[in-house]
Amino acid sequence: MDISSLIYKSSQQSGTISTFRNPFPRRPWLTETGSGAAPAGGNTGLKGIIAGGITGGIEICITYPTEYVKTQLQLDGKAGAGKEYTGIWDCVTKTVKTRGVFGLYRGLSVLVYGSVPKSAVRFGSFETVKQLLVDSEGKLSKKMSFLAGLCAGASEAIFAVTPMETIKVKFINDQRSANPRYKGFLHGVTMITKEYGFRGVYQGLAPTILKQGSNQAIRFCAMETMKEWYRGEDPNVHIPKMVIGTFGAIAGALSVFGNTPIDVVKTRMQGLEAAKYKNSLDCFLQIWRNEGPMAFYKGTVPRLSRVCLDVAITFMIYDSFMDLFNRVWP
Repeated sequence: MDISSLIYKSSQQSGTISTFRNPFPRRPWLTETGSGAAPAGGNTGLKGIIAGGITGGIEICITYPTEYVKTQLQLDGKAGAGKEYTGIWDCVTKTVKTRGVFGLYRGLSVLVYGSVPKSAVRFGSFETVKQLLVDSEGKLSKKMSFLAGLCAGASEAIFAVTPMETIKVKFINDQRSANPRYKGFLHGVTMITKEYGFRGVYQGLAPTILKQGSNQAIRFCAMETMKEWYRGEDPNVHIPKMVIGTFGAIAGALSVFGNTPIDVVKTRMQGLEAAKYKNSLDCFLQIWRNEGPMAFYKGTVPRLSRVCLDVAITFMIYDSFMDLFNRVWP
């Protein structure tokens, strides 16, 4: 075979190779940017867990007094011998008068211990599920963001919120008695677990899943929708932290009006008098019959102020840590 024949054959082979079509023209999971990308080497879920945990600890220290007032008002009975407070300001002033300013922080240690894993599970779950639900362009539709938020809320309800909320409510309820029994976090947890057992710690699981699931579904869906609206056609547009905070406050307000009745039932089911209710449905019916429908919106104002501030701060802090992690954690 002479040189000319070899050159001809080589050119034919090159032509054959050039007509080959790649059946996978795009692999969005390998792109450098976008929600569906993996610039962190698949560490997005882990980053979410760590950033979420740090965020939860900071956030609860800022917003706890409103949570305390909300819980006190929800545990307060109808007008009569069992009713202690006439409203939000009355609850604040009586607490400060009898226990001092730090009385508004009673039970804080319980929420700090619970808020860190709760927030870690929430954001870690959302980031993980989000990676599974994005489309080929790395975008998350409204339905998928709602579903991802629902999964995040259900996960935190099961693994963190229900046991810690039950302990928190029993702590606060115990402080309302003339002779509080719980001397501290570990002592209280030991007594509650010994007295009520595993089942008692998980009282109110169903309404908690409903509350947290609907909460996070609404919040994450609203946040993703507003962020997408702000960015327009360019997914790389930077969103200022104050704008993130404003979006968070709006998302928080939407979630409050959607599930405050569930929150009231959850609180009653986790209180020290939970034994008088057969289940969550019985609790709902008893409140409706004995206290009227407006009882389901007890504590709405303090909850609204707490949640708006809470969600705004949470998303601002979380977004800041994720930005930091994406820069220093490849």
